[in-house]
Amino acid sequence: MKITAKNIIAHELIGLKVKVSECSNKSCIGISGMVVDETMKTIKIKDEKDGRVKVIPKINTKFIFETEIGELVEIDGNVIIARPEDRLKKIAVRRRWW
Repeated sequence: MKITAKNIIAHELIGLKVKVSECSNKSCIGISGMVVDETMKTIKIKDEKDGRVKVIPKINTKFIFETEIGELVEIDGNVIIARPEDRLKKIAVRRRWW
């Protein structure tokens, strides 16, 4: 199944292009590149400018992801605070029963 704006939260974010649009840490705003890892509270982005991996907190941060089909989707990091595997399981169970 392709990642789209409607189902992005239910999918793996690693490998997607991303840009930080808002953050409580102003130095993070504008960082863009490829998601290389995700933890419960952070997203690691390989910066397209200098190639370094930047660790960005999810809390109080908004991200713009580019889906596999080229859609741009803004996601509030507060919504995706969870271990990736738990977030994916939780959404799968919700879909199964609702």
